This record gives sequence, C-alpha cells and structure tokens, in this order.
Amino acid sequence: MKPASTIPPRFSLAVCLRVILGLMVLAAPGVMRAQSAVSKEYQVKAAFLFNFAQFVEWPAKEFSDANSPLVIGILGNDPFGAILDEMVRGEKVKGHPLIVQRYRQVEEIQNCHVLFLSPSESNQVERILERLRGRSLLTVSDLEGFAQKGGIIRFVTDKGKIRFRVNLEAAKRADLTISSKLLKAAEIVAPGKD
Repeated sequence: MKPASTIPPRFSLAVCLRVILGLMVLAAPGVMRAQSAVSKEYQVKAAFLFNFAQFVEWPAKEFSDANSPLVIGILGNDPFGAILDEMVRGEKVKGHPLIVQRYRQVEEIQNCHVLFLSPSESNQVERILERLRGRSLLTVSDLEGFAQKGGIIRFVTDKGKIRFRVNLEAAKRADLTISSKLLKAAEIVAPGKD
C-alpha cells in the first residue's frame, strides 16, 4: 500500500478506501468466505481502522524506536474476527509494522496507538476514556454518544453508508495530528456533540 503522501490528489479518501476494500475482496476470497460471520459493516470498519493509522501522526515518544510496531487494539468482544489481522499482515506505516492486539480490560492496554471500543463496552465508555486520558491514543467506536463522551472517532451509518465523525478537541488532548485528507472525509463534531 502506498503511503498517504503518494496518493494522487485527484482521489478522495472515500474513493481510495473503496478501491482498497475492493482489492482486498478480490485478493483474499478465501479470507472473506472464512469471515462470513463477520458482517459487511465490520469488514468496512476494519478497512477504516487500517487506513486511520496512515492518516494520523503520533508523538515520536510513542514508539520506542523506528521499527517498533504500530498497534491497533480492540477492547471487548471482537466484532472483526481475523479480517483485521489479514488486512494489516505485512503492512507498515512510516516504517512501523502494523499489528493487532485484543484486550479484555482497559487495564491490559500498555502500548497501543489505535483502539476500537467494542459495543460490548457500552456501559463503561466514560470509565474507559477516563482511564486512557493523557495518552496519545486514537480512540474509535461505533457507540452512541462516543465523541460526546470524549472519544476521537465515531462510526455512524447514514443512508446505508458508513461514515465517521471526528472530535478534534479530543484528538488535540491526546496530542494526535489528524491529516487534512482524513478530515475532508469526516464530519467534525464540536465538544459535547455526537
């Protein structure tokens, strides 16, 4: 996959994501059949998580060295199955290999860069976000009110399409820089809104 800086400017993020998802379906039909239990919705969300890693800048201190992994984590019940692991296998972002880790409790999270909060965590979102406060961690979820509660990116379904909303204040508090290319495809939400 080309780094974000080499994507021709005439292509929008949405077009690039559709192309990537289409290529994955063609390149790995066995994986997609094996993941029939994973809904199309979560296959698309997995592709977004994979791509979010390319459009966010973390402080250098978040990586122990130039080759340390960029970790995409899932907290709670995993709605992605093996599809996310397949997407990131062998991929790098700015020299960092991508890996996926799964966590049952927020206390298990040590080194993580992108964290998806599963719907199974809906009754403790505030506690989780409070526990993660002060860390340079891109929090993502599809839970109602997630951005309002301090999460950074919330998936929403609008007219049958998956879109996302970004809480820039939360990203700033986490010391993350989100690419303008990603922000063009997002709906920006004001603090307290979702």
